[in-house]
Formats: sequence, structure tokens, C-alpha cells
Amino acid sequence: QVQLVESGGGSVQAGGSLGLSCVASGFAYSTYSMGWFRQTPGKEREAVAVISPQSVSTHYADSVKGRFTISRDNAKNILYLQMNALKPEDTAMYYCAARRTSSDFSPFLENAFNYWGQGTQVTVSS
Repeated sequence: QVQLVESGGGSVQAGGSLGLSCVASGFAYSTYSMGWFRQTPGKEREAVAVISPQSVSTHYADSVKGRFTISRDNAKNILYLQMNALKPEDTAMYYCAARRTSSDFSPFLENAFNYWGQGTQVTVSS
């Protein structure tokens, strides 16, 4: 049974930091590209960051470049998202997702992701 379980969300003031984790199980984690997405009520889900299976390549949304860092530990089947210099507009439900196909092309294509977690809420106050 495939599971993606996010944790680490919470409330923080603008300028602060949070670290998210996603524990994966039930599939060959080290062969999948992994991504973080986020969504706020009334808006479409948007990609935040994507990382290739062996961490060779990463992709970031323009809105988070230089502030967020995606990483992974294939020995522990964990995906991370370190978020620094948080802004109120970063407030959202954050989801991790797994993609079997290569993320080198169209890395943010949602339909290419096979598995999704339930999400963890991040709230940034001004």
C-alpha cells in the first residue's frame, strides 16, 4: 500500500522558517522523482519544487527560488522541504507527490505524478 505522509507544518511569522518532511512507503522510492505542491482555498494547486530520483536535478517555482530547498534521503525514504524567509503568500496546504516518469521534462506537470499525500498546513502571519 502506497503511503506519503507529510509532517512539519505549522504557524510561523513572516521571515521565519519551517521544515517539512514526507515519509514514503509502498513503492520504489529511490526510482521516483518527488515533488512538493501547495494549494490555498479557491486556487489551483501549484508546484513548489521537484527533485529527481538521485537528487541530480531540482526545479523550483519562481516564487520560492532562493528561499526553499528540496532534498531527499533515499536510505530513509524521506523527502524534505526547507522553507526560509517565509511570506504570508506562502500560506497553503503543502502536499508531497511521487512521479514514476522522469522529471527532466515538464517537471511541474501534475498529471505526471502518480501518488499524493494528504497534506500539511503551513500558515505564515504578517
